[in-house]
Amino acid sequence: MTTSTALLTDHYELTMLQAALASGHADRRCVFETFARRLSGGRRYGVVAGTGRVLEALRDFRFGEAELAFLRERTVVDGRTLDWLADFRFSGDIWGYAEGEVYFPGSPVLVVESTFAEGILLETLVLSILNHDSAVASAASRMTAAAGDRPCIEMGSRRTHEESAVAAARAAYLAGFGSTSNLEAGRRHGIPTAGTAAHSYTLLHSDEREAFANQLSSLGLSTTLLVDTYDVTTAVQLAVELAGPELGGVRLDSGDLVSQAHEVRAQLDALGAHDTQIVVTSDLDEYAIAALAAAPVDRYGVGTRVVTGSGHPAAGMVYKLVSRESTDGRMEGVAKASKEKTSVGGRKFALRRRSPHGVAQAEIVGIDERPWADGADGDDRELLVPLVRAGEVVSATDVHTAREHHAKARAELPLGALRLSGGDPAIPTRYLDDWS
Repeated sequence: MTTSTALLTDHYELTMLQAALASGHADRRCVFETFARRLSGGRRYGVVAGTGRVLEALRDFRFGEAELAFLRERTVVDGRTLDWLADFRFSGDIWGYAEGEVYFPGSPVLVVESTFAEGILLETLVLSILNHDSAVASAASRMTAAAGDRPCIEMGSRRTHEESAVAAARAAYLAGFGSTSNLEAGRRHGIPTAGTAAHSYTLLHSDEREAFANQLSSLGLSTTLLVDTYDVTTAVQLAVELAGPELGGVRLDSGDLVSQAHEVRAQLDALGAHDTQIVVTSDLDEYAIAALAAAPVDRYGVGTRVVTGSGHPAAGMVYKLVSRESTDGRMEGVAKASKEKTSVGGRKFALRRRSPHGVAQAEIVGIDERPWADGADGDDRELLVPLVRAGEVVSATDVHTAREHHAKARAELPLGALRLSGGDPAIPTRYLDDWS
């Protein structure tokens, strides 16, 4: 049985709908835009994630008997609005940046063209998904960039809500993580899963020798043994004694990881276990990963910091009405002028301006018209792609396609984009009338 997503929204979306129906403005053509005014924490770029989940949620955005009964019992809206909701099906168009694309302040990452009534209903749902997933993906991308060719494992399920854990695993994989510990994410999205044993498994046994021997017997020599429950040096010696040079890996989960990694690598090599990998965990983030770059580490396991956006759990995106139908039938731009919360009116179009060598130079945003592409100096590319036409999804997004797109989009950024220090966005956002 399909579960409706219609009540994954805020109360005031429905009261606005009721007032608009009463005033006669509900059917006015409108354009809503999702964008971020700034990048969290002085980061150089953000990553669009969650688009595929938005499209799945839109499919199930229906007010059935159970949803209508709840609204009726709570007198959230009046009878006329309930009747309208009973027949609701989104019939508009949605454009967006391809999932996995990088974005900057002002980038129109999602554009909804519909009536006011249809567009306003999607606001909370769109923002709750995009803000969470983009925050995780933006953090994860910085981590995988810092890790270079060394794989990252997402293992933060126990540090967030159970459904957020699945979404976070998806967003992290999109941004370059190699696997997840979350089995539901593996089932739903086809993400590789990984994991071996925790300290509790070692403590279950009478001693470390028994624990390691039983794990190797059950999981094979390629398994990874956790070696810091007691004494690391003793555990590494024991691990190689039991498994030989074919031992898959050892994991370090505490202490000074940089110095321990060097010591363990030297010990493994001295014991002939040259191919045994070293996996490090323990509250890693992009800064800790960067600090381990010179250490002989093979894989990183990241938990809390990736699923919470590495200190920025929401991407700061907003969903604003930017254009509406005037009384004479023309579309006119509208904008919010509140201090520090301004918006730019008009339906947006966007392209990525690139140098002749394919390096991103600027985000070019046209207002009510497509920006002109510069074919002479570079290879500009369109950023907005059709996602929904007349209510039907035309470009479903899967995480594997998004992962490939992100790798390409990040690769075209200037090198400064990968700096971890706070600073300005990697490229500027230029509105069409600002570019010369």
